[in-house]
Amino acid sequence: MVVTLADGRATRARRLLVATGLVDALPEIPGLHARWGRDVLHCPYCHGWEARDRPIGIIGASPMAVHGALLWRQWSDDIVYFPRHLDAPTGEQAEQLAARGIRVVTGEVAVVETDADRLTGVRMGDGTIVAREVLAVPSRMLARAEALAPLGLKAVEHPSGTGEHVPADPTGRTEAPGIWVAGNITDLSAQVGGAAAAGAFAGAQINLDLLAEDTRRAVTADRS
Repeated sequence: MVVTLADGRATRARRLLVATGLVDALPEIPGLHARWGRDVLHCPYCHGWEARDRPIGIIGASPMAVHGALLWRQWSDDIVYFPRHLDAPTGEQAEQLAARGIRVVTGEVAVVETDADRLTGVRMGDGTIVAREVLAVPSRMLARAEALAPLGLKAVEHPSGTGEHVPADPTGRTEAPGIWVAGNITDLSAQVGGAAAAGAFAGAQINLDLLAEDTRRAVTADRS
C-alpha cells in the first residue's frame, strides 16, 4: 500500500498501523471552545484533582451526562447540571442527583462567561448568570479516520454512544487486509499509557504477520 504525506511525499509499506487519535466535538456554545483544556474539562479521572473543591458545572451533551455529574461530585460538593437540549432528569436519575446534592438548572446555556482570562460562569437564555469556575463537557469523540476511506475503512458509532471509532479485534487488526489501529482511533477512552501499550502490542502482531507471510513465501519458493 502507498501512504501519501501532506507534503506530497509517498511511502510504501506491506502493513499499516494507524494511530491518528480522535478529535473532541464540543457543543456550539459561545465562549466554550476558547476555554477547552483550561477550565472547560471533560474527564474527572484526568482533571478531577485540579478542579477539586471548586464550583463545577456539567454541560449536558451526551447520554452519559448524568453519570458524569455523579462522577464529578466526587471532587466537589458544589455541582450544577445543565441538561440543555437533553430531557431533564426524572425517576431514578433525578433521585440520584438530588441525593448527592447536585442542582439541576434547565434551559439554554447561551454564553460561557469569563473575566480576566478566567471562567466565571454561564449565562442562561433568560439572562440568568450561574456562577461556576469549571465546566465539564462530555465531548463527542470522533476518530480521525478520514485517510482510511480509500482502504474501505470508516469510523462507525461506538457501542457506548459517546462517539465514533474504527472497530478492530483485540490485536488491533481491522477488517481491511494489512491495516491495524491502536489508541484512541479505536479505543475512545484509552489514556496515554494504554494507547502506547496498544501500539506496541499491535506492532508485535504486525511483525508476526509479516514473519508468517515471509515464511509462506520462502516455503513456496523452495518447493518450486
